[in-house]
Amino acid sequence: MISAAVLLQGTPATEAAEQATMSLADLYLAGGWVMHIIALLSFVALYIFIERYIVIRKASRSDSTFMNRIKDYMYEGKVDAAMQLCKKTDSPQARMVEKGITRLGRPLADVTAAIENVGRLEIHKLEKRFPTLATIAGASPLLGFFGTVIGMVQAFYEMSLAGNSLDISTLSGGIYVALITTVGGLIVGILAYFGYNQLVVKVENVVFQLETTSTEFLDILNEPVKQ
Repeated sequence: MISAAVLLQGTPATEAAEQATMSLADLYLAGGWVMHIIALLSFVALYIFIERYIVIRKASRSDSTFMNRIKDYMYEGKVDAAMQLCKKTDSPQARMVEKGITRLGRPLADVTAAIENVGRLEIHKLEKRFPTLATIAGASPLLGFFGTVIGMVQAFYEMSLAGNSLDISTLSGGIYVALITTVGGLIVGILAYFGYNQLVVKVENVVFQLETTSTEFLDILNEPVKQ
């Protein structure tokens, strides 16, 4: 007697169940060469996000006593001690104050301009590779759509070759394979977009800290030195 398992073997329902259990690796390979490019962009985006996150987080850490010590040194006339403190402190705020100290004796406008220039340079360093991450966020979905269009063209080309023997499963299979690249591109694009915006917010926090430090230092210069 033929068992039920043998009877079910090779039926459309069984084949559909087998196809439904495709692994992520199978789906990735089904997407074709476009998926390789999308995967490469995902690794680049991940590297940029992690690297920039570490750099920006380090820059955002500020010593709460730094400006108080600078203020005490300046009031006591210990300019050299204030300069040494700035050199020992590895932060954008310290480099701004250090530049301001080197401009002491010049008009306040010159000191302000020097501090602002250093601040812009520090922000430019923190925003390094931001354009690349933004490009990946915008280009990945477009690349996915491009892969889908290529897959659709191939699917319809196979339809034209099939003629009267066209099987609807052939068409549906070609379409779902084509849509894989769109899904991959959207996933990478969305994650890169969120990562980019998170980094932008963190840089804005650093900008606020730099502006606060600049204002405090200029206030120190405008106050009379204690004797």
